[in-house]
Amino acid sequence: MSVKLGVPSKGRLMEKTFDWFGARGVTLGRTGSEREYAGRVEGVEGVELVLLSAGEIPRELAAGRIHLGVTGIDLVREKLAQWDMQVEVLAELGFGQADLIIAVPDFWVDVETLDDLDAAAAAFRRDHGFRMRIATKYHRLVRDALREAGVADYQLVDSQGATEGTVKNETAEAVADITSTGETLRANHLRPLSDGPLLKSQATLFRSRNAAMDGAERRTLERLRDLIARG
Repeated sequence: MSVKLGVPSKGRLMEKTFDWFGARGVTLGRTGSEREYAGRVEGVEGVELVLLSAGEIPRELAAGRIHLGVTGIDLVREKLAQWDMQVEVLAELGFGQADLIIAVPDFWVDVETLDDLDAAAAAFRRDHGFRMRIATKYHRLVRDALREAGVADYQLVDSQGATEGTVKNETAEAVADITSTGETLRANHLRPLSDGPLLKSQATLFRSRNAAMDGAERRTLERLRDLIARG
């Protein structure tokens, strides 16, 4: 048996993850073309590379089908209820940084904070007869943050495409989305609330608390943790 390490299967997240492990003496790579999802690991014995989409990795960790996985903390906290009971953070990798923010139209000059948003939501429902819509992919995270902030009289609408375009398309009044530079928000005449992000995310190495491990796999994991610690 081997310790299964799940890594994003393409793009900058994959490349940066390969670089991060490489700097610690562990070489990760594909065994064939970019269309193949088989991987190789050199520098530590007993580790198997599993290439997955970043969005699949939280599910596979929670199911115990992989022992370790690299993905964003935003995806883990969104997809896994009681996430810290299902996975353990082993290391923050220092790349893939992005903030989960709530953004409103530029012309909402009186809405700067979550308290202002709560007041605007109440006024919107009174004036329009339905709740203010916030478009997002991150229902769990946004709902929890707004409940903690005391914001009511809103509804979340699902957006799996270009979330920033929903206000212009009149399918939402505000958005909650991940952003790294804010350029797309500005291009769509949206601005984040001044309270700061609901969550600061980055690529993170997680260990599954649900994956069964025998003695050999535990020793492999300890060797890998030692290499990571030295880096």
